[in-house]
Amino acid sequence: MPFADYKTALVTGASSGIGAAVVERLCREGLEVHAVARSAEPLRALSERTGCVAHAVDVTNREALAELTARIAFDVLINNAGVDRPKKFLEAEDGDIDLLIDVNLRAVLHLCRMVVPGMAERDRGHVINISSIAGNYNFGGNSTYHAVKAGVAMLSNQLRIDTFGKHVRVTEICPGRVATDIFNHVHGNDPSIRERFIDGFELPQASDIADAIAFAIAAPVAVNIGHMEITPTLQVMGGLQTAKPQTPAASSEGTKR
Repeated sequence: MPFADYKTALVTGASSGIGAAVVERLCREGLEVHAVARSAEPLRALSERTGCVAHAVDVTNREALAELTARIAFDVLINNAGVDRPKKFLEAEDGDIDLLIDVNLRAVLHLCRMVVPGMAERDRGHVINISSIAGNYNFGGNSTYHAVKAGVAMLSNQLRIDTFGKHVRVTEICPGRVATDIFNHVHGNDPSIRERFIDGFELPQASDIADAIAFAIAAPVAVNIGHMEITPTLQVMGGLQTAKPQTPAASSEGTKR
């Protein structure tokens, strides 16, 4: 079911990065795109540039999202909004856990609850969940993030089962490192962050992710592209490490002879 069969799209986390690139791409395809994000000024600029309909709404504002989705029948839902507070789980605080669950998982669940039944009733629609390689692979210091992204991965699979027999397509996009400002949002707005994560690396751009999403949407109705991992060519996931047991430090008394 290519773009010509879809009329409206809802994109969360739309004020910058991947979300803004997706809004731009879908607007070029002729869809009426509703862009949702917390930051009003970047959304206003995006609307002036692309013609999208801006909604300065936090994805945790369930009442506002319910009003929007009740008023407009969305053919395409792109769950892109996300946050992270990277730290080892041994150091996690309740606020860290609640924030990641509320934004990265709970909001996705509720938006799907609000939008997907209408897609099934109309027998058309496409859900794009922008997840992460963190939902499938482990690396240090991001335990809660891994957990919520794994939840999004399982939801993406389950939606296909729950809408079986209907022309509702579901695609999970799992980016690796992408050249966006997410690293400054997470680690602090300091030039050293860009040097650490972006400068000198060959990385996909936000527009590359938007192009991949457009490819999935533009596929024929008989084609569901369910899962896409998009990483730098020079990035790999995983790796094997083996640690030796830690031995207690000898007491000062024990070392004296």
